[in-house]
Amino acid sequence: MKNQTRKNGQLSSMKKKIAFTAVIFIAPVFIYTVIFRIAPIFFSLILSFTRYDGFNAPVFNGMQNYKALMFSGEFWNSVIRTLEFSVLVLPLNMLISLIMAVLINNRIRGIGFFRALYYLPVITPLVAASMIWMWLYDPQYGVFNFFLSLFSLPPVNFLSNTSTALASVAVMRIWRGVGWNMMIYLAGLQGISAYLYEAAKLDGAGTFKQFTKITWPLLRPVHLYVLIVGLISTLQSFTEMYVMTGGGPLQSTTTVGMLIYTSAFDYMDMGYACSMSFALGIIIMVLSVISFTWKKERTEVSE
Repeated sequence: MKNQTRKNGQLSSMKKKIAFTAVIFIAPVFIYTVIFRIAPIFFSLILSFTRYDGFNAPVFNGMQNYKALMFSGEFWNSVIRTLEFSVLVLPLNMLISLIMAVLINNRIRGIGFFRALYYLPVITPLVAASMIWMWLYDPQYGVFNFFLSLFSLPPVNFLSNTSTALASVAVMRIWRGVGWNMMIYLAGLQGISAYLYEAAKLDGAGTFKQFTKITWPLLRPVHLYVLIVGLISTLQSFTEMYVMTGGGPLQSTTTVGMLIYTSAFDYMDMGYACSMSFALGIIIMVLSVISFTWKKERTEVSE
């Protein structure tokens, strides 16, 4: 009995030591998260109900910032531009990523080089990538206009034309993002058992039928993940617009993120900018829930 009690005491002491060690290792990350992640969110929420210029003390003004948002044509225009940008980027990004993943999902010599090459744009800083594409789009010295000149076509000012600016930024974003989604799809493809394809071949199924009946259905969770993460990412777009177009021309590339920055640091209306941030957060949450629910319903129907 005494031995059992002693063992229980030792076990309890060991558990306490393990728990204490775990707390020591977790504490830095926890403190960082609270100070630099959670606290700013609550502080921004409080500021969204104030009039604050960043220098003087905030003045509580209730729901005035949110009321101003509801009737702001500039805000709703930025919402439309943001949604247009997401629609331009997401479908093509997912399609190209899937095609690339299927192509490199082979065990052939040198395939690792191509995987690294396709992933290279992902690790390129977004500011640097934006600067590179600004040069590619340059109306006088850009590569794209050089190719147009070979066919005797007039130069196009891609980033200064309201009809092409948003699409031009979207092309850059697709180029930079396909490598990441390609790796996600590749992981999903490698999780599909080879026995399924072998059985399909024995039944006489061709490559296209194998893709539509095996690959595509089994990648549904990956599609959902790529869609939700991509939607959240594109709805928060800011850096590429800030560097490449500055929100112009004529606000044709002014996304919500760009408008938040302008309101906060150009007009020093921090309270209004915070209210826009939370409005954007609500929009992202609603669209994410709709996408998740729609994809889940499609999956259940197909099953």
